[in-house]
Amino acid sequence: MEERNILCIDLKSFFASCECVERHLDPFSFPLVVASTKQGNGAITLAITPYLKSKGLKSRGRLYEIPKSIKYTIVPPRMSLYLKKSKEVVSIYLDYVAADDMHIYSIDEVFLDVTDYLQLYKMTDYQLAETILQDIYKRTGLTATCGIGPNLLLAKIAMDTEAKKYKNGIAKWTYEDIPTKLWPLSPLSKVWGIGSRMEKRLNALNIFSIYDLAHYPKNKLKDKFGIMGEELWNHANGIDLSRIKDYKHIAKDKSMSHSQVLFKDYNGNNIRLIISEMADVLMQRLRQEKKLTSCIGLGIGYSKNVGGGFYHVTKLDNPTDDIKLILKTLYLLFDKYYENMPIRKVTLCFSRLSEKKAIQLNIFETINHINTEENYNKAIDDIKNKFGKNSILKATALLEDSTAISRNQKIGGHEQ
Repeated sequence: MEERNILCIDLKSFFASCECVERHLDPFSFPLVVASTKQGNGAITLAITPYLKSKGLKSRGRLYEIPKSIKYTIVPPRMSLYLKKSKEVVSIYLDYVAADDMHIYSIDEVFLDVTDYLQLYKMTDYQLAETILQDIYKRTGLTATCGIGPNLLLAKIAMDTEAKKYKNGIAKWTYEDIPTKLWPLSPLSKVWGIGSRMEKRLNALNIFSIYDLAHYPKNKLKDKFGIMGEELWNHANGIDLSRIKDYKHIAKDKSMSHSQVLFKDYNGNNIRLIISEMADVLMQRLRQEKKLTSCIGLGIGYSKNVGGGFYHVTKLDNPTDDIKLILKTLYLLFDKYYENMPIRKVTLCFSRLSEKKAIQLNIFETINHINTEENYNKAIDDIKNKFGKNSILKATALLEDSTAISRNQKIGGHEQ
């Protein structure tokens, strides 16, 4: 397997640390909580200082969960401040690597591919990581942790699970560490890319540790979860062939997307309806433009009172316009990364588009079945194009959580 020198750097307790820096407080000795005070005692703690973490508290809990014996100061979130600080730190990274070798994963986390810079700086990857972290602290007052690995996956997991154990906040993993450091990890949700919902689905297969996942038949995982099952198996074995440059390519690739800001908070139980309705919109565009997609992306934005979210893509084995396969992929992406937070924004993206020049067949389908499906979709599209997007709807559009009717009115549909 190819070995790169990847750094995954995370700004420690970012929101809380930014607030402490602005107030000339030490986040390692001051009990500060970032939370929306307007929501009362049930507000979600968006961030807490390392001092409070040392007391056993966790971020993203509720204020009422903090023991009364612990005294703390609450401050409201200031996203403009956090964005400003994030940009300052990104400018520091760009002093060391080119933009093409940096992937901004979130407001407080990045991946850097430093493979081609070590000879220039005459440093090891570990020494360069120390230098960058010290520079961040010197110039911004923020503390960071770093995982180093031969690929993005192992660098990320090293950072998530081990870096915080060391005084300098740096942990390095190699392929040789997989049996002793990666495989023993449990529960599964401790590992990047396995959310609590995906963990439950894997537990149902008697998979409870990364070792179990790594030694489960790959073909069975792929049958159960599609291309994502193969990815889960690869990751359990420390295999990650992605490169930072791949993310740049996907961003520039021809694509079609659809975003929606929701009028209320959704969760893991009712968001699938929204994803399905939005997929229908993009599927109609695919059919109209006679395109197929081989890369599916899902973005989830949490409520502004919580902040954050995720955006992830997965590549399919073959280009497709099969709504069942696309929905299965979207739901698996959701189950894999969702963190049980209130949802206010959903984004879908179909990329790596190609021309649909022939009918796709597989051993489980007949030509008559495919023609029937295409004729059915064409009839629906023709009705909507002639009489408006609300002229024909699925029964689910009448559910309380549906946004199809109101969304169609905003984008040009009209009720009949």
